[in-house]
Amino acid sequence: MTGDEIRRAGAEDVPAVKAVTDAAYRHYIERIGQVPQPMERDHAAYVAAGRVFVTGEPVVGLVVVEAYDDHLYVDNIAVHPDAQGTGVGRRLLEFVDAHARALGLPEVRLCTNAKMWENQKIYPRFGYEVVERRADGPYDRVHYRKPLR
Repeated sequence: MTGDEIRRAGAEDVPAVKAVTDAAYRHYIERIGQVPQPMERDHAAYVAAGRVFVTGEPVVGLVVVEAYDDHLYVDNIAVHPDAQGTGVGRRLLEFVDAHARALGLPEVRLCTNAKMWENQKIYPRFGYEVVERRADGPYDRVHYRKPLR
């Protein structure tokens, strides 16, 4: 695998998936007052279900997706801090669009914590539009959708 390829994660990638996710989200703990949900996910189960795609050797970025009848949901997108600003996130978002299209799905959806304001600047640049802001239990989230034309 070259550093630019994106592939489905295997069981051997679970430690890297956890490490990249933790590194990408750790700095948000103090800001949002709790551990971000992606850090608490069952990474092994998501990998076993075929929902996780990774890039880099070693892994520096990942995306976790779930297909529904009418959209592809991005459960998590994470780039290791050492690789941020190098185009990894852009490639992952482009992959998500291509994957959704390959599945015949008309849109992509995702959400981010309202206190992760960096993400709220990124997603609109890639064609995502805000659908709503909604509190889900202790989480205040901004929900996005991206119609695929």
